Amino acid sequence: MPDDKALRDDVLLLLRGGNAHVSFEKAVANLPEDLRGKKPRRAPYTPWQQLEHMRIAQWDILEYIRNPQHISPEWPEGYWPGEAAPPARNSWAKSVKAFQADRQALQDLAADSSTDLLAQVPHDPKGPTILHEMLLVADHNAYHLGQLIVLRRLLGAWRE
Repeated sequence: MPDDKALRDDVLLLLRGGNAHVSFEKAVANLPEDLRGKKPRRAPYTPWQQLEHMRIAQWDILEYIRNPQHISPEWPEGYWPGEAAPPARNSWAKSVKAFQADRQALQDLAADSSTDLLAQVPHDPKGPTILHEMLLVADHNAYHLGQLIVLRRLLGAWRE
């Protein structure tokens, strides 16, 4: 596309998050370690499971875009961690950093003028466009960040 700066800027804004939604960084910040694996009464997931699900789904879409040999995890079990709590003390921080690194890789792809956002994913000529996949990531992240905030509220660990 000859002049797609506005489109790229909008995609970058959506991938970064914030604006009308809580940012990823704010949503995961300062959650007490003892609450990361707690499931509020009648809630289906813990904060740890939400974080890991977001990380895995975003990574999967990024790899689908850039790696023709990528094989997605099995649905749904491959997209959710089996354990309710982080398996090690540093697991939360590692997951946060991995999420941020993959989000940055998506932002870099979106910002790169050689990436044709309206082209189909290169190794899947009958599949969706790169733009579609980037919007899917932004939408999925916003949805699950909202769920994470609800979990934090139910656990008494959210202040606006």
